[in-house]
Amino acid sequence: MTLRFARPGQLAERVVVHALLIGYTVVALFPIVLVVMNSLKQRNAIFSEPVVPPNGETFSLIGYETLAKRADFPGYFGNSLIVTLSSMALVLVIGSMAAFALSEYRFRGNRLLGLYLALGIMIPIRLGTVSLLQTFVALGLVNTHAALILVYTAQGLPLAIFILSAFMRDVPGELKDAARIDGASEYRVYAMVVPLVRPAMAAIATFTIIPIWNDLWWPIILAPSRQTATITLGTQQFLGQFVSDWNAVLASLTIAMVPVLILYFLLSRQLIRGILGGALK
Repeated sequence: MTLRFARPGQLAERVVVHALLIGYTVVALFPIVLVVMNSLKQRNAIFSEPVVPPNGETFSLIGYETLAKRADFPGYFGNSLIVTLSSMALVLVIGSMAAFALSEYRFRGNRLLGLYLALGIMIPIRLGTVSLLQTFVALGLVNTHAALILVYTAQGLPLAIFILSAFMRDVPGELKDAARIDGASEYRVYAMVVPLVRPAMAAIATFTIIPIWNDLWWPIILAPSRQTATITLGTQQFLGQFVSDWNAVLASLTIAMVPVLILYFLLSRQLIRGILGGALK
């Protein structure tokens, strides 16, 4: 058995890398911890001791009590879930089908069509806000979940198609040809390929969900009514021009972070594999 020791240069490099990663982790987690801590404090303590954890004198659940009494928070939460999960499902299904077609079939304009779809990554969809609003008003879709779902699906498809196309091209052609020889339809071949690109699907799901869940732009433009308001838009009712209920704001932000954190813990391994796989292509 041979023991291998890191050279001084390698050891120093590892120390620096780990120090940078730990520092980045602290910087990234600090705002989250700060929001959670202050959501459990009295109003005066939020401003006088913002970085001190709550204690017996400053601990308070007034923010969460306000959410339970004054806001239709479960409704906002449900609206966000409907819009986010529906948009994610459409992005994954439509994006994977389009990526399969672009990566599997050779036809005139294949590359041009792929380039056209990739342009959606570089052009922000918010540039078409006025046109989209006019379109949805004409269709009678304002203040509906469908308006948000359609916009978020269009927003997420370019990146999904771009990433999945690269992953699907790496699936061995012999495997797909063998399935076709055995009599499998193209839909069956597609269903066989999708599990093989699961890390990419997990990465796309994460990249799709987080911006949608945290978005305020489209809900305030397309669905500002109380019945369709999302969790980010519902939080705005506690922010006033002269007086803001910071206990309720911080409590709502804390609850809003829970689904995203759960998603990360469930998909973290697949997400990392998808990112690393994309980086090596």
